[in-house]
Amino acid sequence: MGRHLGLWSTTNLIIGRIIGTGIFSTPSSITSGVGSVGAALLLWTAGALISFCGLAVWLELGCMFPMSGGEKVYLEKVYQRPKFLATIIFSVQAILLGFTAQGCIVFASNILLAAGHNATAWESRGIAVAVITFVTILHIVTPKIGVKLMNLLSSIKVVVLLFIVGTGLVVLGGGVKSIPDPKASFRHAFAGSVRSPGPYATALFKVINSYAGWNNAAYVLNEVKEPQRTLKVAAPLGLFICAVLFIFANVAYFTAATPQEIAKSGITVASYFVGKVCGPTAQRTISVFIALSALGNVLTVTFAQARVNQELAKEGAIPFSRFWASNWPNKAPSAGLLLHFIPSLIVIVAIPAGDAYAFILDVEGYPLAIINLFVVLAFLSLRYDEPIFPRQHFKAPLPMALVFLVAQLFLIIDPFLRPPNGKGDIRLPYWLYPLVGIAVLLMGVLYWFIWMVLWPMWGRFEWEEKKTELVDGTVVREFVKKKD
Repeated sequence: MGRHLGLWSTTNLIIGRIIGTGIFSTPSSITSGVGSVGAALLLWTAGALISFCGLAVWLELGCMFPMSGGEKVYLEKVYQRPKFLATIIFSVQAILLGFTAQGCIVFASNILLAAGHNATAWESRGIAVAVITFVTILHIVTPKIGVKLMNLLSSIKVVVLLFIVGTGLVVLGGGVKSIPDPKASFRHAFAGSVRSPGPYATALFKVINSYAGWNNAAYVLNEVKEPQRTLKVAAPLGLFICAVLFIFANVAYFTAATPQEIAKSGITVASYFVGKVCGPTAQRTISVFIALSALGNVLTVTFAQARVNQELAKEGAIPFSRFWASNWPNKAPSAGLLLHFIPSLIVIVAIPAGDAYAFILDVEGYPLAIINLFVVLAFLSLRYDEPIFPRQHFKAPLPMALVFLVAQLFLIIDPFLRPPNGKGDIRLPYWLYPLVGIAVLLMGVLYWFIWMVLWPMWGRFEWEEKKTELVDGTVVREFVKKKD
């Protein structure tokens, strides 16, 4: 498709990724964990600041290496020995855990809620499968329409949050008679705050995950017009819009309900808020918009992840790389989209709802913190080893990189710390999902060792690299055997 993403589309790519379902649901669990309005709002602010620190690192690296792939590119530039190890580890994590299942299921549940239909688990899964199938076909057959729909749904997400924020301001000003004391939650904002550090750590983990997606443009820079210039504007703008909306949306929630009510709402917080302020009809209506928000998130994640898959195939990191790297038939990464579709479908169909599904989502997020840690270390390494490398487009303040480094260490260590009463959010052992996340990365190490070390040693050959140009013009790196 060439460089077809301008400032508007790139900004929407980031907004569409960040605004998924987190801001509409996680405030309840965060408030339940920390116990007060003040503590919850401080955590949402801290999460935004940490995200901006990470963004500064990614902006410098993205402007230095303006090509698609994101973390894959940055890791390869620094961790060149052992050869190809960083690429393989990232590839295994990106393919196995790069699924888009949660947004599909959230779309299904909210559409059914709006329709007032109590569906079976398989009916919900059927709708979720239809969503991921529709999104995949759309990006393959009509990629330009897919981008336009992403932009439209990103705009709708912003409008929904603006509605929530605006409604909260009306409530705060005393404009809703059914809420007689909208300032009650803010008078003693820190009353009821927990004193144990564990719940704050868990809540901050959720907040940071809600801001995930600020680096989304880095995955598709080959398709961005004037990538350095566009990235410097689109990424901070997208994250700033989301951060402001997220913080004020939380303020709005607390104008209509106490912290205890938010914590015990039992449904999507946005739905609870609208229902309490505007009534049951509006509550069903907001469920439709939350479903559309989830759909937009699926469109955005699928768009970016398919291009990551294609870049991995171009590097020869995936078996049958010629097939997975192809741009056939419409100059879109159709095979990369298929490679994203397969694990998403498996998770939707095979993983039951409840603890098992929540566990899979936790496993999905944990390795990213480890990869982010190595990216920050790569950034610091480049600053030390290549101080004269051109950084005229953007240079990140070093303190921001150090803050993000500490945040990633926290996200890596915290899941192993014993929570209150020794129980996490689910019935499975609290330490299990980080161990499984680490195991996924170790699978990459094992795959690399077998492919790059044991196989050549047993077969008495060496891998020789060669570049091959496909019919559609895509250049792929292939490995061929060269006998000793």
